[in-house]
Amino acid sequence: MVYSLAASTLTIAAPLACDTSPAQGSEPTRGPSDVLVTGADAEMLVLEVTHANRIVVRLPRVEVGQGITTAVAMMIAEELDARLADVDIPLADARTKGNQYTGGSNSVVSLYGPARRLAATARARLVTAAARRWHLPAWSLRTGNTTVIAPDGRTATFGSLSASAARIRRTAVSAEPKPASRHKLIGRPTTRVDARDIVTGKAQYTGDLSVAGAKPSVVARPPTLGGRLVSVDDRAARALPGVHAVVKVPGGVAVVAESFHHAFQARDALKIKWAPGPLASLSDAQIRSRLKAAVPHLGSPPRGSTQVEAEFEFAFVSHAPMEVLTAIADVRAHKAEIWFSSQTPTDARDSIASATGLPASAVTVHVLRGGGSFGRRLNFDAAIEAALISKAAKRPVKLMWSRNDDTRHGRMRPATHHRFRASHADGRVVAFSHAMAGVGESSGNKGTASQAAFVRPGRVRTAGPRPSDSGLYNFGRISRDAGGIELAMPLGAWRSVDSGMVRAAEEIVVDEVARSLGKDPVAFRRSTLRSKAVKAVLDKVAAAGSWGRAMPDGHAQGVAVHEEYGSCVACLAEIDATDPKHPRVTKVVMAADVGTAVNPRGLEAQLMGTAVDGISTVLQAGLHIDRGAVREGSFADFQWARQRHASLHFEAHIMPSTGEPGGAGELGVPAASGAVANAYARATGTKPRRFPLNF
Repeated sequence: MVYSLAASTLTIAAPLACDTSPAQGSEPTRGPSDVLVTGADAEMLVLEVTHANRIVVRLPRVEVGQGITTAVAMMIAEELDARLADVDIPLADARTKGNQYTGGSNSVVSLYGPARRLAATARARLVTAAARRWHLPAWSLRTGNTTVIAPDGRTATFGSLSASAARIRRTAVSAEPKPASRHKLIGRPTTRVDARDIVTGKAQYTGDLSVAGAKPSVVARPPTLGGRLVSVDDRAARALPGVHAVVKVPGGVAVVAESFHHAFQARDALKIKWAPGPLASLSDAQIRSRLKAAVPHLGSPPRGSTQVEAEFEFAFVSHAPMEVLTAIADVRAHKAEIWFSSQTPTDARDSIASATGLPASAVTVHVLRGGGSFGRRLNFDAAIEAALISKAAKRPVKLMWSRNDDTRHGRMRPATHHRFRASHADGRVVAFSHAMAGVGESSGNKGTASQAAFVRPGRVRTAGPRPSDSGLYNFGRISRDAGGIELAMPLGAWRSVDSGMVRAAEEIVVDEVARSLGKDPVAFRRSTLRSKAVKAVLDKVAAAGSWGRAMPDGHAQGVAVHEEYGSCVACLAEIDATDPKHPRVTKVVMAADVGTAVNPRGLEAQLMGTAVDGISTVLQAGLHIDRGAVREGSFADFQWARQRHASLHFEAHIMPSTGEPGGAGELGVPAASGAVANAYARATGTKPRRFPLNF
């Protein structure tokens, strides 16, 4: 259904389903020309045609570089026959109900139908309004370039028709979205609508925002995870120029100052005594040992079968978005206003309200674009901390977590241990067993504002993954089991969540089974894959990447596939491992079937990003735990792939489809990771078992 809203311009809304996420949210943000009816259904995607001929849709998702604003603008422009440049997609504030969750690769999936129905309805009403104005049959009119066009050449902009269209309740033409065969914009590679703003610095991130009276703030944090403040001598810090306040918060000691330079100076002048955190006796070796012991035992293999067995370890990994965590907070006695980038703004609002002792109705959360996320902004640690600092300092603050803060005290992908056994007989796999253990977040982990916000009393947050249950291959009897250990450390969903480790490890085992059977890895996969679509993307990369071509010593190809989110992907990677300690991925070829690809150029960018993720987490990027502290502190030692590590050649192939869109943002990580690992194994003649390889 599409709803009309009482307004001075054409303002209509479509409800959004909430079954893709546990998040809540809605209530459209009102602009100066919006006069929404009291009690209107608040679970909406709202479109307004302004008098200035702008199409405005407030997006109940966050833009974190994935291009969702461009994809939605394309959907709207397609159905309205509007110029893409005339469509504005501002981000909606936190609402009172509805779905504002950005994650799980569900944004395009959940918005594709509602956005197109919304725009198609608006177009039908604008055409009907023009027909009444010109006394012409509506069927004789056409639309294009944000105008309605009469057979005699007369035109009327959508903006000039908006007021009259707002009064129309029954349209004279169909309000159904176009069939795919009539799409002119959807499916065409399109440059991002915000590309120029990003490269020229016009795009506004939280760090760019200036809020009246908000002063820079930073926090002194303990040397160990969950460390506790014992005492602080702040006299020297308070005596420095530009210092406005020094306040205690659950995560440490905050300084509010005239500039970030002053704030960092004062933070470093604090004399603090810390008690060690609960993990002070633990380092990597002990954690790995406990994880291995927590892996459930595999059952007995079928009689008469041959076994391929393997165990894998995956390290903790930081999200490391390029934009450091930043939040602005203005908390008063009876209300609060917060500005930051959030994938879960309504959950954030409720948690901020709880932390500050305010009712949720008194908290306003403004959602800003984020410079990367990869799951990091599902949590809202910095926003809660900013609110607590503002409340304690009795003034607005602009909090920035340094790179060191987030790497050493922020969310991380949990470490895992995997155990596999593939049993084959008569040239085929007859049983496949996978047991694993991951680190989960203990309910007693309340040492910081972030931990207190994320973990409710009496509850265990298990952020670790579970074995895959996709049934991708015909592998006979499949068994899966999972265990885990609880540690008081901040964990979070990292891009591709479970699959980035689980499916990557499975794809390594598939290669080793093929080797045990004396079969080519691509041919073996083709003979055992269940899905025709997965076989098609595998065939595409094998052909495009010249699978099986002769390569010099120390060079090799690797391949892997993945299916999730209603989509599938294959990756072929080539590696130069002539120096096994410094391997370089030289070529990546990916193919994806995601149903209708709204913006193929955006999808190619997503796949390229997942390739870099796979290169990074397989070859070199991870976090060490040393006596309860994270060893790495910045990009200097958290070794994410630089340009010199990235593939020299990258190509992406988007499979043609007119089906409903599937998810894409997280899809490529498992395939890229598996392909890189398999290429390294073939190039070096080894069986890598710990990732990243440099650990």
